Amino acid sequence: MNIEEVKKLRQETGAGVTDCKQAYENAGEDYKKALEVLKSQAIATAEKKSTREIKAGVIDAYIHGNGKAGVLMHIGCETDFVAKNDDFKTAIHDIAMHIVAMNPSDEDELFSQQFVKNPEITVKDYLNDLIAKMGENIKVEQFVRFEV
Repeated sequence: MNIEEVKKLRQETGAGVTDCKQAYENAGEDYKKALEVLKSQAIATAEKKSTREIKAGVIDAYIHGNGKAGVLMHIGCETDFVAKNDDFKTAIHDIAMHIVAMNPSDEDELFSQQFVKNPEITVKDYLNDLIAKMGENIKVEQFVRFEV
C-alpha cells in the first residue's frame, strides 16, 4: 500500500484516514478510482444530511481586489461549532469569491458551474465535500452580488 497516496486522498477529500485507506484498497490501489469512491461517498453523505435542520451559519462578504465587484452571502449550517471552524470559513469565502468571479444568476446556476479554484469539480461537488468533511448539513441560503 502506498501511504503517500492515502495521505494525498485524505488531504484532497477531507475523509477520515480509515475511509481513505479502505477506498484505496477497494479500488485495487488505484488512486483515481479511490478518489471517485470517496467523492461518491461525499455525495451520499450530503444527501443524507440535507434534511437536517439548519440552526446556525455565517454571513460572509467578498470584495474583489479592484473594488468594483463584491458579494454578500449567507451560508447555513447546523451548529455554531461548524460556523466557527476555520475550514468552513475558508470554504465559504472561496464560494463567495467564485460568485464574484462567475456571476451566477441563482443557486442552480452556481452549483452547476466549474469551481474557479478547481475547474475539475463543480461548486456543488465542493459543497458536498465540505458537508462530508464537517459532518453537517450546509446550505447556501442566499447571496447578492454587487457590481459598479
